[in-house]
Amino acid sequence: MARIAVIGAGMGAMAAAARLAVAGHRVAVFERGATHGGALQRWERDGFAFDTGPGLLHLPAVYRDLFLKTGREALERCVELSQVDPASRHVFAGGTAVSLPNASRAGVLAALDEALGAGHGERWSALMGRAREAWDATRRPLLEEPLWPDWRVLGRDPYPAVRKRGLFGRGKGPTTATLAEVARRELADPRLTALLESHALAYGFDPRTAPASAAVLPYMEQTFGSWYPRGGMRALADALYERCLARKVEFGFGAEVTGIVEKDGRAAGVELADGRVSEAEFVVAGIDPVRLVELCGNREPWGADDVRPDPGPGDRATGRLTVCLALRGARPADAVHRTVVHAPDREAELAGVFGDGSGPRTPCERPTVTVLRPDDPSSRPDEGHEAVTLTATVAPPGPVDWRDGEAVAAGAERMTEIAEAAVPGLRERVLWREVLPPTPDTLVPGPALAGREGRFLRPGNRTRIPGLYAVGGWSHPGGGPAHAGMSGAIVAGLIVNGDDWQGST
Repeated sequence: MARIAVIGAGMGAMAAAARLAVAGHRVAVFERGATHGGALQRWERDGFAFDTGPGLLHLPAVYRDLFLKTGREALERCVELSQVDPASRHVFAGGTAVSLPNASRAGVLAALDEALGAGHGERWSALMGRAREAWDATRRPLLEEPLWPDWRVLGRDPYPAVRKRGLFGRGKGPTTATLAEVARRELADPRLTALLESHALAYGFDPRTAPASAAVLPYMEQTFGSWYPRGGMRALADALYERCLARKVEFGFGAEVTGIVEKDGRAAGVELADGRVSEAEFVVAGIDPVRLVELCGNREPWGADDVRPDPGPGDRATGRLTVCLALRGARPADAVHRTVVHAPDREAELAGVFGDGSGPRTPCERPTVTVLRPDDPSSRPDEGHEAVTLTATVAPPGPVDWRDGEAVAAGAERMTEIAEAAVPGLRERVLWREVLPPTPDTLVPGPALAGREGRFLRPGNRTRIPGLYAVGGWSHPGGGPAHAGMSGAIVAGLIVNGDDWQGST
C-alpha cells in the first residue's frame, strides 16, 4: 500500500483518487478551495439553482465504468440520469430553426432535410461518417491510453481526405485542412457551417485553426447522446466525492499546496501553506501546467521532447460568460432543454473570442448563446418558476478585462435579448439576474485533438520526475467531464501497473 497525495479535487483528480483507493492505496486529496468538483459547480439563490460549468454529460460510459470499478453501486443508483431529447435546438441567423433528436443519425438527417431543405441532412451525415473514421483511428490513443512517447505520429490529422470531383478522383491520405475549411468545402450552407463550428467553439477551439479532426466533437455527441443528471452536473461531482469518501479517501479543503517535495530524484510528498509536509510515494497533480511548474520550483516537469504545455492557460483557452436567470412562470411542457442561438456574424464572433491579429479583442455584440432550460424540480423553488442559464464562449481574462462591471452587465443584457429566440417573452419574466464573468480559475480547456503537428495535444500524464503524474483537463486527454474521467483512469493505471502500462484492453 502506497501513500498518494493528490493536488486538487476536480473531476479528474477525484476519478484517480477513487480508483487508487480501491486498489488498496492510502489517498489524501489537498484542495485549496472550499469544495470539490472543479468546474462542476452550482450557484444557488432563493430556491433557484444553476450549473455554472458544463451543463450536460456526454460519453456517460466513462462514469459508468468508474463507478462499476470502484464499488458495488452502479452510477445510475447514485445519480438519476436521463437522456435529453431533443438533444438540442438550433436557431440560425435569419430565423431558421431545427431540433435535433438525441443519438439518432437517421433522425438528425431527416430533421435537417425538413428544416433546411432536401440534401442538407445527407451532406451533414456524410461529414459525420468521415468524423467516425477519425474517431475510430484515435479513440484509443487519445482517450484510453497514456500519451505515446512518439506522440508526433498523432500530429497527422486522421480526418480522411474528401473525394474530389473530376479527373483526379479521391485525394490521398488524411487531410491537413482546418475545421473551417472542411465546413466551407463539404457543407457549403452557412447554417450547417454554424452547426459544425459551434461545437468547436463550445469546447474553446477556433475553427479557423482547429484541425479537421475536431469534427469528432459533434460526432461524439450525436452518437453517444446527451445526458442530464437530476440536480445538475453538480450531482455527478457530489456522487464521485461520496464514492471517494466511501473508499476512505481523505480530503483537506482550504489546504493549499505550495511545493512538491523531492527526495532521491523522485516526488516524495507535498508542502502545504501552513508549513506541514505530507509525505507520499506518489503525487498526482490535478492543476494547470503553470501552477505545476511553480510547485516544482519553476522547473518544468516535462522534457524537451514531450508535448509542451501552453505558456499560460489563457493562451489556448477560452472563458465562459454565464447569466443565471430566475423566471416567474412555469416551464412549458414542450420547452427544449438546450437551445443554441447562433451568431449572425461568425467572423466577428471569432475575432472577439480569439483575436484577428489587428489589436485588442472586442467582445462580439451578438455572440452565439446557449440556453439551458432543465426540466428539474431541484432547480426551482416551485412549479410556478423556472431557472434558465445562458452561456457564451468569450475571450479569457487578460485579452478582455472582465472586471469592468458595466461591460459585463451590457454583455449579459445582450445575451438575454438574444435568448428570447429560445424563450419568447424572456425579459418580462425575469425576477432577478446573476452574471458570472470568466475568471482565471474558470477557463475552459478543450479535449486533445489529433492533427496540426500535435499542437492540440495535452502534456502527458507521466512526467520526467518519477512519482509525479498530471491529471485533469490541462493534461492528456484534455478537458470536459468525460475526458477528465478518462484522465483519472489513465493515471490510476500507470501508478497501479507501472509506467510501461499501455492502457486497458
